[in-house]
Amino acid sequence: MTTLNTQVPETLLRYAKALAEREKISLDQFVSMALASQISSWQTQQEFAERAKRGSWDRAREILAKGGDVEPSPEDKL
Repeated sequence: MTTLNTQVPETLLRYAKALAEREKISLDQFVSMALASQISSWQTQQEFAERAKRGSWDRAREILAKGGDVEPSPEDKL
């Protein structure tokens, strides 16, 4: 494990401490989970951006056109 020294605004620290206490975890665990969540979010965004570059609207329309005009089953309706 690595120790990380950082500066955060006092209000953010108070909020993080309160959330950690509410969840009954240490502040270290809370910060680690929050960091992991944010990294995952950024990675997902990057992966979608890379996939979007490879995509083709014409191909998407082609695929959707094969679906026809069939009504969705009742459990799939919004």
